[in-house]
Amino acid sequence: MLSKYLDDLESRIDPAVEDDLLEQWFRFIEARFRGEIFSPRRLYTSAPGLGWPKVLVNDALEDYDRMALQQLASCSDMLARGTGELLAVRANYGTAILPSLFGAELFVMEREMDTLPTSRPLAGGATAMQRLVEQDIPPVEAGLGARVLEMGRYFTTLFKDYPKISRYVTVYHPDIQGPMDVCELLWGSGLFLDVVDHPDLVKALLDLITHTYIKFMQTWLCIQPPAGLYGIHWAMMHKGRIMLRDDSAMNFSPSMFEEFIEPYDQRLLDEFEGGAVHFCGKGSHYIHRLGGLRGLFAVHLSQPEYNDMELICQHTVDRGIPLIGLSRQAAGAALQRGRDLHGRVHVYD
Repeated sequence: MLSKYLDDLESRIDPAVEDDLLEQWFRFIEARFRGEIFSPRRLYTSAPGLGWPKVLVNDALEDYDRMALQQLASCSDMLARGTGELLAVRANYGTAILPSLFGAELFVMEREMDTLPTSRPLAGGATAMQRLVEQDIPPVEAGLGARVLEMGRYFTTLFKDYPKISRYVTVYHPDIQGPMDVCELLWGSGLFLDVVDHPDLVKALLDLITHTYIKFMQTWLCIQPPAGLYGIHWAMMHKGRIMLRDDSAMNFSPSMFEEFIEPYDQRLLDEFEGGAVHFCGKGSHYIHRLGGLRGLFAVHLSQPEYNDMELICQHTVDRGIPLIGLSRQAAGAALQRGRDLHGRVHVYD
């Protein structure tokens, strides 16, 4: 099923083009880029030699070959458009991976919606969370874990006879979120009251989640060992091993970020030689705390329109921390204000 697509991709990967693109990214990450906005491009495009099918999310969830085809199709598209995105694939099972290890039920959308699944909170609120913290770290093969890890192994098997794919297509780590995000997925919206009423229980659960994250990620890195000091995530390069998600942080005050999010993010950044942090929504109210994390080597925010971008810049690019994947509109608006971005902002085409 996959051989003709792998053959097509292998034939279109030009090492000179991919090495040039990697060097463009290295210059940016290592603060050697001298332009205003970093927006890399391949030297030329490479059209597919056959039609690549669209694989819907639900179909990919049920079949390793379809998952691989869905992910590799994005690489084909990058080559065809000549973008500055690095070739990358992942075991694409959504945000429910780590919650499912703790027994959270998967919530799968209708097939035609073509949207990744999430999970339902565990029933019972604080009482259920108390039961969780009284247990050991769950097995990494529980829930979706076995399927995700097997997909990581399967990518290696698929790529072994394709030297250019093996060299230039990165299998990046799956979406295991960040400690507070997983906590909210398990606890549900009651968390935002219980964090005041039961702070020690919240911290105990965050501690358990953090240890589980470490165990799962260590297992993943044995399957897909890191190559060098730099990670690739969402087709973008950053220094360090992990891309944490802090989507839930927008609901917390700066002091609560400091108490309930920062220590656990820091533990993971320390464990995995640093990395990047993504957040949706507003983060400018806690960016002064986030920007001070050791080993924070990049920030990715998806909704600059909800943020005070001057504050964001003060605590990222002014401190040498790149903003990656920023919208061109937001970067352009900053330049129009006379904002010096220090060559530390990446935008997509």
